[in-house]
Amino acid sequence: MTDKTLTRMDLADAVHNQVGLSRNDSSDLVESVLTHVSDSLVRGDSVKISSFGTFSVREKAARIGRNPKTGEEVPIHPRRVLTFRPSHLMKDRVAAGNKS
Repeated sequence: MTDKTLTRMDLADAVHNQVGLSRNDSSDLVESVLTHVSDSLVRGDSVKISSFGTFSVREKAARIGRNPKTGEEVPIHPRRVLTFRPSHLMKDRVAAGNKS
């Protein structure tokens, strides 16, 4: 396993190299796609990217939690959380990478 992290700049460079757009246009395109995805999730919509996975927002109800150190009960407020469910193709691809 590597410690490499894919960044926005890496995505923009990939678009630049594979599509041939200028670096600025590639960066703008990546930024536009990420903004569109983020805005959809903020509205509560799901984002499904074929052969990759589905991003969705879940509403979590209020509940009582417990501080593990003191044992004190603490209220946990309702909140929205982002979830990702990878597609079967992505799961298979990642699993195949583990075999090498």
